[in-house]
Amino acid sequence: MKKTFQIVFTDLSAAEMATLPTLLQLDILGQFEAGALPEEAEAADAEKFGRVEGQGRSLNRFRAGDYRIYYEVAPRERSLLIRRVLHKNTLKDFLFRSNLPGAGEDEALQDNPDFWKMMDERK
Repeated sequence: MKKTFQIVFTDLSAAEMATLPTLLQLDILGQFEAGALPEEAEAADAEKFGRVEGQGRSLNRFRAGDYRIYYEVAPRERSLLIRRVLHKNTLKDFLFRSNLPGAGEDEALQDNPDFWKMMDERK
């Protein structure tokens, strides 16, 4: 039996979603709801899923087309807290500006303190 989780957006991730066309929002959210539950992420394909760990934290990454959803799992609250919804070019630009190699996106990001600041930004 599949567990249900509530999807919770931070103010910033909600604002990022709001800038997208409605049909794209629905597509991204549909892909996320269909495939980002914690039990599925454990045995999932590495193309869609990733984990970024650093500064004593862990974020999951889900790829929905050209977008990356960074989220935390709160099993006790049965929720998925979406921190950021970023277009892949946003991340490539971030990696370039940080002088990080473009290969191994998750690995390149996890040791960069600016990435973690970006995850915690408030609007």
